[in-house]
Amino acid sequence: MTAVEFPLVGAGGEPVDLVRTLNSHGFVDLPPMRPAADYRSLEITLRAGRGRPRTVRIHAGGDGLGAMTVLGAAASDAAVERLAAAVRHVLRLDADLSPFYVMAAEDPDLSWAVTGSGRMVQSPTVFEDVVKTVCTTNCTWSATRRMVDALVEHLGEPAPGAPPEGPFGRAFPTPERMAEAGESFYRDVARAGYRGAYLIALARSIAGGELDLERFSSATTDELPDEEMESELLALPGVGPYAAAHIMMTVGRYHRLILDSWTRPTYARKIGRKSVKDGAIERRFRGYGPYAGLAFWLFLTRDWVDENVSEQT
Repeated sequence: MTAVEFPLVGAGGEPVDLVRTLNSHGFVDLPPMRPAADYRSLEITLRAGRGRPRTVRIHAGGDGLGAMTVLGAAASDAAVERLAAAVRHVLRLDADLSPFYVMAAEDPDLSWAVTGSGRMVQSPTVFEDVVKTVCTTNCTWSATRRMVDALVEHLGEPAPGAPPEGPFGRAFPTPERMAEAGESFYRDVARAGYRGAYLIALARSIAGGELDLERFSSATTDELPDEEMESELLALPGVGPYAAAHIMMTVGRYHRLILDSWTRPTYARKIGRKSVKDGAIERRFRGYGPYAGLAFWLFLTRDWVDENVSEQT
């Protein structure tokens, strides 16, 4: 096995809490990601250029360091370099959250976050995050897992040593592979329901060169303002306001609050109310400007990590 370490520091010199990052949202429970039982490390199967995918483990390294271990046979230097770059992308280590921390430090409800919380794990591609988000709409979490498991198990390329069955040890399928799958796959195997038509249309648009989702991850707000990105996302098949806000958060655009059947009652419970209107929630976090959605999410998810455990890493 090959291992490399990297500093847990963001682009603005701010600290990065690895455990908090690995617990940032539920997509870490969907393949090709697989968290450890204690959620302090994460396995993910990534593409490393033209070769076969490789499965890596992301975990704590030395003091102030994270580490990536390539599982299985030793990887070439070039492959390790590409995998390390992919891990940096997944952990959003190139993002600068220091402006958010300046604001959070003045908020008694969020000052705890300035020690390194707020980095949202993202998939290696925007396409993967869009597909997974579409698979969360109007269904239970167990249904989401069933759909994503099927996509990865049956359409994803296996890494060396991958189990013969199941979704783990396989990379997320490419748009081309998903475009090739027939309607019967989405109906009978993935059991995606009405989402099947959306997933086919999305994959075919990308495979045919008509749609480029990956620019959403790299474009600056000057190149692609939030409002334009949101408008383009809402034009995608199967993407409504909730899905657009969720996708934007995964690519580092935090101005929209994710308001859904979990976040609304959770917020109300945390402030001791039976219900709260959306407008009141939005006013509470409006002062965070472009980070309003991130502030809201952290307010809701602080108890996802035992703070004593997080401080030990």
